[in-house]
Amino acid sequence: MRKPPKVALLIETSNAYARGLMHGIVAYMREHRPWSIYLTEHSRGDLPPAWLGKWDGHGIIARVENDRIARALENLKIPLVDVSAARPLPTLPWVETNDVEIARLAAEHLLERGFKNFGYCGDERFNWSNWRRDAFIEAVRARGGECSVLSRSQSGQPDERGEIERVAKWLRRLPKPLGVMACYDLRGQQVLDACRIHGIQVPDDVAVIGVDNDELLCDLADPPLSSVIPNAHRAGYVAASLLDRMMAGQKVKAEAHLIDPLGVATRRSTDVLAMDDRNVAAAVRFIRDHACEGIRVRDVLKAVPQARRRLEAQFSKLVGRTPQAEITRVQLNRVKLLLAETDLPLDDIASRAGFVHAEYLSVVFKRNFGMPPSHYRTLNQQKRPPALRRN
Repeated sequence: MRKPPKVALLIETSNAYARGLMHGIVAYMREHRPWSIYLTEHSRGDLPPAWLGKWDGHGIIARVENDRIARALENLKIPLVDVSAARPLPTLPWVETNDVEIARLAAEHLLERGFKNFGYCGDERFNWSNWRRDAFIEAVRARGGECSVLSRSQSGQPDERGEIERVAKWLRRLPKPLGVMACYDLRGQQVLDACRIHGIQVPDDVAVIGVDNDELLCDLADPPLSSVIPNAHRAGYVAASLLDRMMAGQKVKAEAHLIDPLGVATRRSTDVLAMDDRNVAAAVRFIRDHACEGIRVRDVLKAVPQARRRLEAQFSKLVGRTPQAEITRVQLNRVKLLLAETDLPLDDIASRAGFVHAEYLSVVFKRNFGMPPSHYRTLNQQKRPPALRRN
């Protein structure tokens, strides 16, 4: 029998996104062929590890974050796949989150809650933060909103308290109510800390959404942090597939493979409706609470009594969709998460999302996303893999 190929992972293990990448890599191995994995502790910004110059393996998947790592990898002359947004080696195949779609989801999440004033709290050191910033600004401005931007302090390495004070000073001068997108969850936690220390009410005065859905970090935040859910598992799976093809001698183009996020995990940091029209706010909340019970617009009107034409006009003006479109949107978001996170058959998913028939769900799903539910599940399903085998 052939020995399994030796593959090194230059991926840090300290954050949820990177761990998701490795889960996806292991899922690919489980479904195809085993690899002998070499994994050591590695952090963003580290020097090339001492073992790298003598690596005699068959391939590497790496978060290539700096020029020194890039040069060391380039000299190896073996198949490489990059899973970092820095991209100092444009000649490599590249797998990354779709940062434009991440920002669009965050903006939509805040816009549908009625916010008109926005902030973006980022970190200019990283391409992914800058791409998210630009896309977030574009998304909120397209709906008539204004956005202020705060980046990380560039004066050396600021202490945590000093950075939180900078964030608080920025927040205090912005108009309220304010919807803030943080470039990732740790930055979102800083925004929440600034609000708590300085008496800014969350989510009534400032609502905050992060990125990565690091569940431990989000749940420990005060209040718990809403977050966009990237599909790190899928990114790792795609990276492993590309590397496997390269190790088999196939030619793989040096192009970007951008992976769409799964949705938004809503927690208390954005559990608010910043709308002057109380009827529309009540209708939105009723839909979010009951859409997956199979409600119709007539049920919304029973809960929020008024003329249907008036509700639909005001709802469309403030939310940007009709009440029926909002019901369908909430249902389909539930379907997407169930497809990605469970093995439930489509009949059960349809029932849990408020669709009477799985066949009708399939029609609506394909009309909205351009693919049947089964194909979406194949592309996005996350399975808990076995532990990585270390050499």
